[in-house]
Amino acid sequence: MAETAVYPGSFDPVTNGHLDIIERSAKVFNKVVVAVLHNRNKEPLFSVDERLTMLRESVENIPNVEIDSFNGLLIDYVRQKQAKTIIRGLRAVSDFEYELQAASINRKLDPEIETFFMMTNNQYSYLSSSIVKEVAKYEADVKELVPTPVTAYLYEKYGPFSGE
Repeated sequence: MAETAVYPGSFDPVTNGHLDIIERSAKVFNKVVVAVLHNRNKEPLFSVDERLTMLRESVENIPNVEIDSFNGLLIDYVRQKQAKTIIRGLRAVSDFEYELQAASINRKLDPEIETFFMMTNNQYSYLSSSIVKEVAKYEADVKELVPTPVTAYLYEKYGPFSGE
């Protein structure tokens, strides 16, 4: 197996699509650091601490996954973690264009760090944190969209889902 890899994102909230990438990455790398980005350009629904807790609860059965957070440039964080790989999930062609640009600048900043693109499972290709929040806001059931622990956090923000 390869060494340490970093899977960065906002995870606001973590979805089953994210979890799929985490589980599959954990089979490829000795250690996967799932890193929550403090993104000043976004207004998150959940605090960083809440997102860290949701992630920890969602991956507690995967021993080689570490949950962490970071500020600043991803490439600096990856170096700090002594990783050589960045994991990025792709859902559609539209994701690829953005991710290719990000991978290119990261490669320019540090040619020793590779980006590992992983296609999401087809059953999650439509899924994003934004969609989950939109569905939950209208009190529709999101149990099939997020890991089990995340539903309780969504209840706290939006109230119980219709039919509950």
